[in-house]
Parts: sequence; structure tokens; C-alpha cells
Amino acid sequence: MEKFTILKSIAAPLDRANVDTDAIIPKQFLKSIKRSGFGPNLFDEWRYENHGEVGMDNSKRPLNKDFVLNKEEYQGAQILLARENFGCGSSREHAPWALEDYGFRAIIAPSFADIFYNNCFKNGILPIVQNNQTMDELFAFTGKITIDLESQNINANNKNYNFEVDPERKRRLLNGLDDIGITLQYADDIKAFEKNYFNTYSWL
Repeated sequence: MEKFTILKSIAAPLDRANVDTDAIIPKQFLKSIKRSGFGPNLFDEWRYENHGEVGMDNSKRPLNKDFVLNKEEYQGAQILLARENFGCGSSREHAPWALEDYGFRAIIAPSFADIFYNNCFKNGILPIVQNNQTMDELFAFTGKITIDLESQNINANNKNYNFEVDPERKRRLLNGLDDIGITLQYADDIKAFEKNYFNTYSWL
């Protein structure tokens, strides 16, 4: 998992509340359990003018020019701004996979669905909670936003906004450690245990 330290990027403003996981990545794209390849179908029903299915050539599909991710000024955005209850609905982990595969490293919103919020941390995405007043200010700002995870600070338009994050989740993001990475830190201990275990119970 890629380390998250300081992120400086324009933000794509998705000015909608209650965006559910089926809107983030529609159900027909859930057939794969790989973490990659979902980015082109992120927000598929809003992003394209026709219905999408697995295996379609997205480069030939008509785009919805009014959708935020299709606007030129937001190309390359690594920060997503949203409204209340982002990531609600089913608990599919494909939703943060699609967001990360597209290129988003952080999402700022007033609130998140609990399971989606937890899944973001597991997949290298930093979900940040800010109140509605701050969100209105961020939505109005069109320049680059800087997120400093170490200091837990957002800087936009020369204004600073602090945010809270669980210390252990912060440590994992700063060091680029997912659950597998955490386990591999104890690889020598695991090997020693296995050797001792099989020496003791040699008939296994």
C-alpha cells in the first residue's frame, strides 16, 4: 500500500449527499475480486450516458459532460469532496477499490457510512470528516488543497482546518501498511513459531 504523508491536489467537488456504494461502483462490476481495474467504471451511471457492462470499451462510450469527473478542470484530482453519509448502502469493498484505482487518495465529507469509512483505511484512502461550514468553504475553493496527515491539517485558500484520525490508522497510512503488511512485520516470529510447533508436533 502506498504511504500517505502529504497530499497536494485539486479536489473534485461531488455535491451530493447519500452517495451509496452502488453509485460508486455499480453491481454488474463486482464479479472480479482483484483490487485493480475498477477505476474506469467509478460512478459509471453518472459518468457515462449509456449503460455499462463488464468488458465494454469505455473509451468509446459517450460521456456525460455535466458530471464533475468529466470536466477538464478536475482531471487528475486526488481529493474528492462530498456531502453527508458518503459510502452508504451495501458494504462492498469494491467501492474504495474503484476510488483508489481512479486515483483518489483522500475523501472529505461531513459524514461517512461506517463500513465504507473503515474500508477506506484498509485500502490507502484517507476519509476526513469536516463540518458543513468547512465543506461549503472547500466546495467554493477552486485551487489546490494540501492535506498533511502527520499534523492532521488541511490547508486551502490560506486557511487551516484540523481533522481527527485514529492514531493506529494514522500510523498505518503514514507507513503504507495494510493488514498484510502488518502481518509481514512479524514474519520472523511466525516462522519461528511454525518451526517450533512442527518440531513439537512432528506427526502433523
